[in-house]
Amino acid sequence: MSATPFSATYSEARARFMGAAAARGIALASHVIPDIEGREGEALATDVARLGPADAKRLLVLTSGTHGVEGFCGSAAQTALLGDAALQARLASLGVAVLVVHAINPYGFSWLSRTNEDNVDLNRNSVDFACPLPFNEGYEALHALLVPPQWPPSTANAEAIADYISRHGEAAYQHALTTGQYRHRDGLFYGGERPVWSTRLIKTLLAQHASHCTQIGWIDFHTGLGPAGHGEKICAGRLDAAELERARAWWGADVASPLDGSTIASNVGGPILDTLRTSCPHAQATAIAIEFGTVPLVPMLHMLRADVWVRRHPHAPEATAIREQIRAAFCFDDPQWQGQILGQSRVAILQAALGLARMPVEAR
Repeated sequence: MSATPFSATYSEARARFMGAAAARGIALASHVIPDIEGREGEALATDVARLGPADAKRLLVLTSGTHGVEGFCGSAAQTALLGDAALQARLASLGVAVLVVHAINPYGFSWLSRTNEDNVDLNRNSVDFACPLPFNEGYEALHALLVPPQWPPSTANAEAIADYISRHGEAAYQHALTTGQYRHRDGLFYGGERPVWSTRLIKTLLAQHASHCTQIGWIDFHTGLGPAGHGEKICAGRLDAAELERARAWWGADVASPLDGSTIASNVGGPILDTLRTSCPHAQATAIAIEFGTVPLVPMLHMLRADVWVRRHPHAPEATAIREQIRAAFCFDDPQWQGQILGQSRVAILQAALGLARMPVEAR
């Protein structure tokens, strides 16, 4: 393998991450999804490394692969951290522990899909399933068009989607799709019927590593939205104005949020970051997702439609080629673009640690 922390497959990404940990003598805990194999017949695991003192009151959580195929960038940033002695020394001097969660959705990472083994979007799965689930009227009107019987979609299908965008605008199209829906298991942005394996694992990890912490930061790495190579920092979910203010104090005034309309991203129901806010009420949470831009919005959403089609037709002759097209839409094999991701990720990690170090550690 080359020196780059970027990989071509999930299995390669996992090997790089594990190799970087071994080289630094960092212990890993591996959590394997039972009875499910990856695209290459490999085991599917979420690997977890903890850096820093076990009794630290300040914890930074770094997650990759929430949206499966988007995991290549987050994995690269995490692997780079494990090999970055200078950054690790700086984190240690600040008294901040770091929980590195590699490939929280290993199925999607391996199969080049955004969703998990149940076609569930992890960023729509952290809702209270004991309550009535949200109803997405906008998605209902589009579902039949979004999941066509053939790929590529027919001319009539493409024209119908284009007509919807022409009449309602790209923002409305994005909102209708991405807010999340809980009725169509075979659809896009499906939130599931109960907490899935990956969501339950995150809750377990927080219980194991954060029960004594009073200050917790979280960076969840994503790709797909925004200008190519730019990392938009988004504070979303069940946050309040005080958390948004802290996030901007840590990561800069350009932190965007649907809370005040400063991002085009929808304030989706049930993002994985909400597991921190609901599972750790004893701690003060400050959490963001970083979205590294790739392709424009409509082509990106088109690839998510292709993802759903391949789910329905996994043995179609064109399935392999479509999966590779999906990967290419979420991770560029371009050294300049990859350098932008690594540079911005390192800065964001250091900013988070500095922000945590400034926070009081008294129990809330």
